[in-house]
Amino acid sequence: MTEEKPLVRLIQDRLDGNLQELPVFHTVAVKLQQLLSTRSFEIDDIIELIGEDQSLSGRVLKVANSSYYAGLSKIATIKDAIIRLGAQEIANMAMLASQFEFYNSANETLNKMMHDLWGHALACGVGAKWLTRKAGYPGMASEAFMGGLMHDIGSLALLKVLDDIQKSKETSILFSDQLINEIIEAMHEEVGFNLMRSWNFPDFYCDIAHSHHAEEFDQSNILLVAVRLSNLACKKLGRSLQPADPGISIFSAPEAQYLGLKEIALAELEIIIEDADGISMA
Repeated sequence: MTEEKPLVRLIQDRLDGNLQELPVFHTVAVKLQQLLSTRSFEIDDIIELIGEDQSLSGRVLKVANSSYYAGLSKIATIKDAIIRLGAQEIANMAMLASQFEFYNSANETLNKMMHDLWGHALACGVGAKWLTRKAGYPGMASEAFMGGLMHDIGSLALLKVLDDIQKSKETSILFSDQLINEIIEAMHEEVGFNLMRSWNFPDFYCDIAHSHHAEEFDQSNILLVAVRLSNLACKKLGRSLQPADPGISIFSAPEAQYLGLKEIALAELEIIIEDADGISMA
């Protein structure tokens, strides 16, 4: 009789392989982020890249016309969207539209956690984007949204790994909420960092994945600070994998001091995060 491998070993075996094989990113959406990071591109380059997946094109336009982004008139083409909203915003929409499909599982426990994780990622992105604008860094808003959306990608990767292990029946261990949360807490930052590095994401996104919980972090990294503060607000409000923790004082957080935000602004942040469901993905 074959001896059952420990769960940690099963997880590590999968993480030791090609991380790009984990079903957590849409190739076209990643290519768009990489293209924009070069700072050398034309509008037609973006249109051509998105056009490689007509389904993705349609979803990008749907997001562009959602209540979160909608302007005075309907956006009918990808070119219209780029002209009105900018290349980085469209690349973010492509990532947003494509990410949603990965947050699901046939396993009831894992599926609920993935849905909660999606809500957390979206809320954190919306909050981080608002924070950079409020703190006087509007030029960083698009990157802040993406940093918030992707900061917990390591958690999604681990949930996908556990999903694969469960399907393979390689373990008899019951995947309880407590066990899954312990695995995520212990591993998700390193996994997220390695995953984003393997896909050649810009360094500042990799740093956010790696340091959004770290006790010591670069206080001058405005994107990281904004994501950390938004993440903390999500935790306070229960927009995460954990129950709400109303005892958290966002105003007392060093990140709030670094951004120079007053208590009234942080109260507004909580409202922004509570209402962060205006981007329809259905």
